[in-house]
Amino acid sequence: MKLRYALLPLCLLTAMPSLAAERGFDVRDMVAMDRFSAPLLTADGGTVVFAKRQLDSASGKAGSSLWTRNLRTRDIAPPARLTPEGWNVNSAALSADGGTVYFLSAKSGSQQLYSQSLQGGAPRQLTDFALDVDSFRISPQGDRVLFSSGAFQGCGSDLACTRTRLDKTAAAKHSGQVFDSLFVRHWDTWNDGRRNTLFVAPLPKAKEAPVKGASAISATLAGDAPSKPFGGNEDFVWSPDGKSVVASIRVAGREEPWSTNFDLYQLDATGKRAPKNLTAANPAWDAGPVFSADGKTLYYRAMKRPGFEADRFGLMAMDLASGKTREIAPAWDSSADGATLSADGKTIYTTAQHMGEHPLFAVDVASGKAEKVVGEGSVSAFEIAGDTLAFTRNSLQSGDQLFTTSVSGGQLRAITPSAGEMLPDVKFGEFEQFSFKGWNDETVHGYVVKPWNYEEGKNYPVAFLIHGGPQGSFGNGWSYRWNPQTYAGQGYAVVMIDFHGSTGYGQAFTDAISQHWGDRPLEDLQKGWAAAQQKYRFLNGDKACALGASYGGFMVNWIAGNWNGPWKCLVNHDGVFDQRMMGYATEELWFTEWEQGGTPYQKAANYEKFNPVNHVADWKKPMLIVHGQLDYRIPVEQGLGAFTALQRQGIESKFLYFPDENHWVLKPENSVQWHDTVNGWLKQHIGQ
Repeated sequence: MKLRYALLPLCLLTAMPSLAAERGFDVRDMVAMDRFSAPLLTADGGTVVFAKRQLDSASGKAGSSLWTRNLRTRDIAPPARLTPEGWNVNSAALSADGGTVYFLSAKSGSQQLYSQSLQGGAPRQLTDFALDVDSFRISPQGDRVLFSSGAFQGCGSDLACTRTRLDKTAAAKHSGQVFDSLFVRHWDTWNDGRRNTLFVAPLPKAKEAPVKGASAISATLAGDAPSKPFGGNEDFVWSPDGKSVVASIRVAGREEPWSTNFDLYQLDATGKRAPKNLTAANPAWDAGPVFSADGKTLYYRAMKRPGFEADRFGLMAMDLASGKTREIAPAWDSSADGATLSADGKTIYTTAQHMGEHPLFAVDVASGKAEKVVGEGSVSAFEIAGDTLAFTRNSLQSGDQLFTTSVSGGQLRAITPSAGEMLPDVKFGEFEQFSFKGWNDETVHGYVVKPWNYEEGKNYPVAFLIHGGPQGSFGNGWSYRWNPQTYAGQGYAVVMIDFHGSTGYGQAFTDAISQHWGDRPLEDLQKGWAAAQQKYRFLNGDKACALGASYGGFMVNWIAGNWNGPWKCLVNHDGVFDQRMMGYATEELWFTEWEQGGTPYQKAANYEKFNPVNHVADWKKPMLIVHGQLDYRIPVEQGLGAFTALQRQGIESKFLYFPDENHWVLKPENSVQWHDTVNGWLKQHIGQ
């Protein structure tokens, strides 16, 4: 099944220095680069549609448009723009016959559903609801739209009711709000009582006005569909006959902030019959429903351990007539990201993290055998139509690039440019994965990235990056927030360790960090730093700074009091400073309670065992702290507390504060400021 590559591997292509290359990669390159995503294929596999995000340098704002490419031609004509100039669109979908593309746009003043012929022409507005359409799916028959909106569920199908209540609140002279349950706030938003609710509406026929009314089908369930804050239309699906919908919803009542029990509910598409819980027997997370073509089997993903958000997602099959379930690939020690069924129903395609990369796999439904289809980097999205495969892939040397090929094996065809092709005067740092014996004498992997101006025999200062999660990975992929090339572009070497707790190395490896935040990962980082210096003599261990965000920020705080010897400086972005207070102030309580083995009052000793606040007296090294006011995952007081600890002891320190950012720094100009401040801190302490 593995594809035969006619092109050189991406890491080799982009590592080849261009004759015009004369500088390193800079954050301004990163924020200005075009970004490609969300490939779609017409049913015959003859045309690919994709999204292109472009930054307007004058306004500093980004907008997305849709582009098409005819795959039946082998000419060098570039992709053609489909949506008009001045339109910012998202969430595209194709009609069953491939002749129409649907998408969301706020062109009318609120985000509504539009359609446009794939041949071009003016977009047509299909909905004019009182609320924004947040996500959608077109029915298999093409006559209705299933969509989600943030609504007061007591309003039922009356969309205008929610708008009236919001307007009334905005006009009130008082500003106080009373809460009697959690969530009070979630991610970066305070709870105003609305839930993501599923509705069904008819699509207007030709020349009819946009539809204004809809029927609520999930309003009787006290849960969000899709889930907050990051759920999308992968959380719900139409049945093939269009009579019902299956959605992943957590109905947990007062336990919602510490529950990961998402169930699959079957909803009547008319909203007349009561919802049916299909997965009540599983107290853990059920997600990503997909129907077989005949509607008799429901495929989905399921975790097994309640309260653990980083448990392995196994691929499941449910016989809807009997309710019996089976795991398709129980021996495959990877966590599936989704489930895309082949046309014959015999294969499930899914991406999953694997050994520092994010390949595309084909899983045989009958035997459970998993085979890698596309690797060498990180596959971020894919679409299959017949024998045609379209996918976007990124690496440590390029953002997402769109390719097409044959599922059965064939040549890769690049549809969009790589980062190196968009920036021909930039030379990217070459990278290499390495391994060593870490905690418990188990194999641990890491990556080293050379500076862009690397010369054999020279030594270079080092940025030692520590990933967050903690169940995450810094591997062979591209990031717009923590990108090793932004450091390599400043003349630094980069070292990254996928310590115990990282994903993609088997579930036992991921599990090893829980209740061990400060010992096993620290041992891996220490041994990894030693192994990297021994293997790569160009690393200057006397000029190195450690940087991390979220859990990585916690580890920077932990390092400050437990392993500060090697470092000339530290950078802590949104890091945990006081584990005990984190257990009370964060919003998704299941995270801290699983990681620490219980609540702060039940397991107080666990929260104190690896608590940076208890080691402040041993802090010595200069630290830059970054925090956003809208970070409700790790509240801003955690950053302020660390800064106070540094300032009170007279330790060199700075605090970069963003009043308009959450756990991430997303706005282009803020990203530039973030990188300039961090790079300035590194330059001050380890030079260039």
